[in-house]
Amino acid sequence: MSRRRLVTLGVGGAVAVLAAGALGFELVSHGVLPGKQELDQLEGKCSVAEPTLRFSGTGRSKSASFYSSARRRTVGYTIAWSPGHGPGDRLPLIVMLHGEGANHANALSGMTPGDAVALEIDGTPLPSMAIVTVDGGSGYWNPHPGDDPMAMVVNELIPICQALNLGRGGRSSIGAMGISMGGYGAVLLAEKHPGLIGAVAAISPAIWTSYAQANAVNPDAYASASSFAANDAVTHAAALVDTPVRVASGLDDPFHPGVVALAQGLPSSAVVVSTQGCHTGDFFTAQEPPSLSFLGAHLS
Repeated sequence: MSRRRLVTLGVGGAVAVLAAGALGFELVSHGVLPGKQELDQLEGKCSVAEPTLRFSGTGRSKSASFYSSARRRTVGYTIAWSPGHGPGDRLPLIVMLHGEGANHANALSGMTPGDAVALEIDGTPLPSMAIVTVDGGSGYWNPHPGDDPMAMVVNELIPICQALNLGRGGRSSIGAMGISMGGYGAVLLAEKHPGLIGAVAAISPAIWTSYAQANAVNPDAYASASSFAANDAVTHAAALVDTPVRVASGLDDPFHPGVVALAQGLPSSAVVVSTQGCHTGDFFTAQEPPSLSFLGAHLS
């Protein structure tokens, strides 16, 4: 991985980590490497330093729903504005994609959307921004027969936000972020729509390197082998050549080999964080503040 900026962090502290966390991601729901993560926890490989989260208040938030023609169902969403802002204010927008088993209400780990936009990093509030979460189902944010969550985000959700004056400054005003399945989805969104997404941050993205591997673990992730080829984040990584990218993965995350493969195709400017950790809520929570800070620095 010598062609890209690889950040290896030594993280100390003995923190007890639950096997799945609250979001019910791929490893638990589909049994990836059963028992391995529990063994890693016993050996301390999953221990990460518990972040001290500080907030400058709580951002104003609004939850609602709309009928999605792309998904052929009603979906819920939540928009949160940085403290001191609200509907009508012109702000950059982060589209936050949830992991499998989650929804718009719990897309983030250990915090709400209102908390996320009110985070302080080293005592300094994040730049003013808005964040939106939405129900994307369990189809890995790629098209399935009768259900296209990616089209829903691009053609329905983002226009709803732009009608509220969010993300209206061109591609430099919209970023994508996600955890696990949502981390893969955020990368895919940026690859498929480089003219729309100005920066992307993926935490523990659930990336497989072959259709056979994906289908063996989660048959619902892709509709077919051709769908996998069309929506493979690794082979389409070159599309991110002009997009700021941050990817974080735990060294003992079973999806880490996929992240390594992705990193090899990313531009040299990409920030790839590889550090101690597993596919757990504690790792997700620890990586949210630097991911939000990264996006805030690249959106205007």
